[in-house]
Amino acid sequence: MTVILSNQTGWQAGESDKGPVVRTNEIGVQYLRRKNHLEWIVKEPEMAKVKIKFACTECGTEAPKWLGKCPGCGAWNTMVEEKETQVKAHGIGSPLIQTKEKPIAIINIERSQEPRIETQIGELNRVLGGGVVPGSLILVGGDPGIGKSTLLLQTSHSLSAQGLTVLYISGEESIRQTRLRADRLGALTDKLFVLCETDMERIREAIETVSPDFLVIDSIQTVYEPSVQSAPGSVAQVRECTAHFMRIAKVSGIATVLVGHVTKEGAIAGPRLLEHMVDCVLYFEGERHHTYRLLRAVKNRFGSTNEIGIFEMGEAGLREVLNPSELFLSERPIGLSGSTVVASMEGTRPVLVELQALVAPTNFPSPRRMSTGIDHNRMALIIAVLEKRMGMFLQNQDAYLNVAGGVKLDEPAVDLAAAVSLASSFRDVPTRAEDVIFGEIGLTGEVRAVSRAEQRVKEAEKLGFKRIIMPEKSLKGWKAPDGLHIIGVNTVSEALKAALG
Repeated sequence: MTVILSNQTGWQAGESDKGPVVRTNEIGVQYLRRKNHLEWIVKEPEMAKVKIKFACTECGTEAPKWLGKCPGCGAWNTMVEEKETQVKAHGIGSPLIQTKEKPIAIINIERSQEPRIETQIGELNRVLGGGVVPGSLILVGGDPGIGKSTLLLQTSHSLSAQGLTVLYISGEESIRQTRLRADRLGALTDKLFVLCETDMERIREAIETVSPDFLVIDSIQTVYEPSVQSAPGSVAQVRECTAHFMRIAKVSGIATVLVGHVTKEGAIAGPRLLEHMVDCVLYFEGERHHTYRLLRAVKNRFGSTNEIGIFEMGEAGLREVLNPSELFLSERPIGLSGSTVVASMEGTRPVLVELQALVAPTNFPSPRRMSTGIDHNRMALIIAVLEKRMGMFLQNQDAYLNVAGGVKLDEPAVDLAAAVSLASSFRDVPTRAEDVIFGEIGLTGEVRAVSRAEQRVKEAEKLGFKRIIMPEKSLKGWKAPDGLHIIGVNTVSEALKAALG
C-alpha cells in the first residue's frame, strides 16, 4: 500500500539524505519514507509467530511436539494439534460472572439445605438426588441417538410448566427442528426459549437478556470461544467454554446442563478435566435396538451415585418405568435350562432381571467366553470356580452369558445366579420358575453375604416368587416374610444342589 504525503505532514527536507525515515501517525500506524522520494509507504506490522502445541483429548496433557503415547494418561493416538494463543480477558471479567466474595471461616458459614427444583420426571429426580440444584453444572453423555436431547427437552418443558424460565440453546439443530421435536413431545410453553447459536459471546448476551432459571447447552462440543483459535470441539475450546459456563452457573445461580459427545469406547469426549469441573455427570445408556434406557449417575456432589433411572422410549418421547422388575421379566421363558432370576440392587432400588446362559461344545482349541451386561472378567472367575471347586469340565465348552433387556449389572451379588445359569445349561437341567437367586462367590467356592438382602427378598415377594436362594450369612438381623421359602447356602455346591437338585 502506497500513500503520497505532502510536506504538511511534518516531514523536513534533508531527512531523506540519511536513509529511510519511520514516522507514526496519530492512530499508531507506522509509515516508512524511502530515500530521495516524496512518498511514504505503510509499514506492515510484523505478524506474531503462531505457536503450535499438541494436547491429549483424554486428559488434556500438553506437549510441544506430537507423541504417539500420551505421557499423562498413557493413551495412544490421542495427541491433536492446537494453536497456542492468549485468551482475551474480557470474557472472563464480564459483569455477568464477576464476584466480590471474601474468604470466611468455615465455622461462621450458616448451615442450610441446598434448595432443589423438582421436575415432573420422577426417575430424573431420583438420579439427581431429589431434583435440580440451582447453580449446579450437570454433564449428560450418551451414544448418538440414545435420547439425550429428548430427555432434556422434556425436562425443560416440565420446569417451564412450573413457571420457571428455561433457555434451550442448540448447536446441532435449527430452531425449526427443535420446534418439530417439541410438537412431537408436546413441550410447548411460553416460558421455554430456544436459540440456535454456537458463539460463546452471543450465548452470554442471550443469557443476560433472558435471565433463565434453567439453561441447556446441546452440545458443549459445538460451542466455541472466538478468542481461542481452535476448532470447536477441541481440547482448548471445550475446556474454555466449560469454564465460562461454570462461572455463570456458580455466580448467577443458573442450573446449567451440558450435553457431551462420547467416544467409541463410551467415555465422554474431551479432556478428563471436563468431568472434574462439573457437579454431576450422568450417562444415558441403553441398546439402540431396545426401547429401555438407563440414566446412571457416576458423579454427584448433591446426592448418591448409586441411583439409576429407567425409561422406555416411545413415539411421544421417554416414559418412566415405575416397576422395572415386572417389565424385565415379562418375556422370561419357563422350563428351559440356563435361565435364572437374580435380585440386583441399583442404588436404593431392587431390580429383578433374568440371566441367560448357554454352554455348548466347541471344535476350536480355545473356547469362547462372551458376556453381555456382566463384566467379562467376572464371568471368567465364575467359570474357573465351577471347574476347580465343582469338577465341571468346561475347557472344551463355549460359554455365553447375557442379561435380558439390555441392563448392565456391576455388583458381585449376581455371581451366584450366573453360576447357577452356567451349571443349568451345562447339565441341561432347567431351574424352577419361582426361584430368585443372589449372592457373591469367593475363589474358594464359598458364598459371601451381600447388602440389603431384606429389600431384595421383599421385591421378589411382591412379584409372586416363592423361593429364595441366598447367602446364609445375610439372614441375620431381619425376619423373612410369611409364605416365602428361604434357603441359606454357604457354598456353591449347596446352591447348585438346591437350585438344580
